[in-house]
Amino acid sequence: MKVFISWSGEKSRIVADLMSVWIKCVIQASEPWISTKHIDRGALWFSEINDKLRDVSVGIVCLTMENKDRPWILFETGALAKGISSNRICTFLIDLEPGDLTDPLAQFNHTKANRSDMFELVKTLNACLDERRLDDAVLLRAFDVYWPSFEKDFTEAVSFLPVADAKKRPQNDVLMEILDTTRGLSRRIGALEINSLNAASSIEVSKFTRGRSLALKNQARNMMNLGIPTTDIRRFLIEQGMPTIEAYSWLNRVVTEAAERSPGAGDDFEGES
Repeated sequence: MKVFISWSGEKSRIVADLMSVWIKCVIQASEPWISTKHIDRGALWFSEINDKLRDVSVGIVCLTMENKDRPWILFETGALAKGISSNRICTFLIDLEPGDLTDPLAQFNHTKANRSDMFELVKTLNACLDERRLDDAVLLRAFDVYWPSFEKDFTEAVSFLPVADAKKRPQNDVLMEILDTTRGLSRRIGALEINSLNAASSIEVSKFTRGRSLALKNQARNMMNLGIPTTDIRRFLIEQGMPTIEAYSWLNRVVTEAAERSPGAGDDFEGES
């Protein structure tokens, strides 16, 4: 299983080197690939990287505030996205938060340098091994052995490197993202409310037995013969427990059939409101 590790800039290069070694220790069947180590001297670097991008199972993009908008990072991420599914592209956030990212990088699975996130990352890598994958217990044991060293090396590497003076996201971008998120939540809540109403309607219909429906319909026909307006009959049916939709549709059908059998017969009933 080949793992492509993308980087741009000194800070992400150092972290990419650390991650390459660490992944190989935790999952020995993996083959991490990073351009700082694995491009032969004299090779056409652009062509070789392009070839490797088409031959990987998982991609890890090492992101910093400094490189998140750089063309090279966007190029490699785009090439990865063409070759593998988005749930196998992970962004490793070195000194930034998910809210600092814009599309297309904002769409991927984000990993931070904490124990829980990193274990989820190795689980994703392990899942790509198919028949060679490690049992969960074995994977956890290997992770526990090598996690402390990675945590220590990562903390030291980041602390010694200067903090880049990177451009912050425009406030309008952040506000638009909040608006989009809010609209998405509103749509989901609306869908849940509709589903709830539909479920309640189904329960109402199921409780209204066929025998009760027939009895009420016979009463309604007698009321029609007595010349009682359809609006009053409909109200009576609903008050007696007939579902509203059934009361409307059945009464409309009866009035229509009566009018067709005897032109002018429907004139005895009050029109639908």
